[in-house]
Amino acid sequence: MVAAAPLSYSSYRTYLECPLRWKFLYIDRLPETPRGYFTFGRVVHSVLEELLRPLVVPSARRIGEAESQRTLDEWHPTPRTGGEGSLVPLEELLAAYDHAWSGEGYTSPEEEQRYRTLGRDLLRRYHRQLQAERPHPVAVEEHLETRWDGIPVHGYIDRIDRTPLGGLEVVDYKTSRELSRDDARESDQLSLYQVLVERNYAEAVEGLTLYHLRSLTPLRTPPRGPNALGALHDRLGTVVDGIRAEAYEPTPGRQCARCDFQSRCPEFRPVPAAERERLAALVDRFESLRSQERQLEHELKRTAEELHRAAEELGVHRVPGSHKIAIRRREEAWQYSLEPVRPLLEESGLAPRVASGRAEDVRRLVRDPAVNPEIRRKVAETGARRVKWFWEIEGDEAAE
Repeated sequence: MVAAAPLSYSSYRTYLECPLRWKFLYIDRLPETPRGYFTFGRVVHSVLEELLRPLVVPSARRIGEAESQRTLDEWHPTPRTGGEGSLVPLEELLAAYDHAWSGEGYTSPEEEQRYRTLGRDLLRRYHRQLQAERPHPVAVEEHLETRWDGIPVHGYIDRIDRTPLGGLEVVDYKTSRELSRDDARESDQLSLYQVLVERNYAEAVEGLTLYHLRSLTPLRTPPRGPNALGALHDRLGTVVDGIRAEAYEPTPGRQCARCDFQSRCPEFRPVPAAERERLAALVDRFESLRSQERQLEHELKRTAEELHRAAEELGVHRVPGSHKIAIRRREEAWQYSLEPVRPLLEESGLAPRVASGRAEDVRRLVRDPAVNPEIRRKVAETGARRVKWFWEIEGDEAAE
C-alpha cells in the first residue's frame, strides 16, 4: 500500500485524468517530454516573482498545522519587511527575462521565437499596468501545506494580495491562449488554494482570481462556500483512496494524444508478433458472433411482438409450441411526475418524504391516512401506470 503523500493540484488532476499516468509520474518517476508552452509559463512566472517581490508586505501566519481549536496564542505576526521598494525597471525586467529564457521543448526555432516575443510584449504591458495600479501582495510564489480533514495537501501560490477590506485575495497567473470567468468559478485549483491560504494565514480569503496575462484581465470570483469545498474534499478523498489501494487502471480519453507513456500503457501496447495470428482469429470470431447476437436479438424482439399481438387478439396467455409452452407475463410499475405539486409538498412539509423520487415512497404517501386527502389526491393524479408484457418459455428465462 502506498503512503499518502501530500497532494498538489497537479497531482490530483493527473490522477482524475488517468491513474496509470499518475503512477508513471509520481511512483515510477518517469520523465515527460518537455513542451514549449510549459517552459514559457515557468519562465514568465519566475520573472513576475522578481518583479513583485519588492512590493511584498508579509502578513500574520498560523503556527503549525494542528486541527484543534485555535486561539490568539496560535497566531504570530511575520516581521513586516519589504513592501516599500520600487518596481524593477523595465530594462532590468526584460534582462531578467532574457537570462531566464530556456529553449527547452519548442518544436522549432520559429515557435521559440514567437513565444519569446510574446513574453517580452506581455511583460512590457504588465509592467506598464503595475505602474498605474500597484497590487498589495503579502506573498509571491508561496509554498503552503496543510492537512485538510485528514488529507495532506500542498501548493505553490503565485500571489496572495491584501484586499481593500483587509482580507486576502488568491491570484493565479495563466499564460494560456483563452480563459473565461467560468474557468475561475469552476477552478478546483483556486478552491484548493483558498483552503491552503485560510489554514496558513490569519485573515480570511475574500476573493479568488485567475489572472489572464495575455489580455491582462483579472477574472475574479467570490471565495468558495462550504458546499463547493465539501465537494472538492470528497473528490480529493476519492483520489487518496485510489492511491492507497494502488488503483492504477488507465482511463483512455482525449488526453492520450499528449501522453508520453503510450508504449507502456496496455491501451496502446502492441500485441507481440508471435501472438498476432492467433489473437486475430479470436477477434474475427468475436466480431462474427457479436453480429449474429445483434441479429438474433432483433429477431427475438420481432417474434415476441408478433406473439403478443396474436395473444391480445385471442385473449390467451399460454401458447403451446411443438415442444414447450410460451407463457405471457406482465410487469406493472407506477411513475410519478411531482413537479406540478412540488410547491404544495414543500408548503405542507411533505417534500422530504418523496425526495428520492421512488414510486414506492410516493405511493406510501398516497396511502397514508394521516396526510391531507386533498394532497394525496393531487399527488396520485400525477401518477401513470406502465405495463410491460414479456414471454417465458416454460422452464427457461424470459424473452421480452
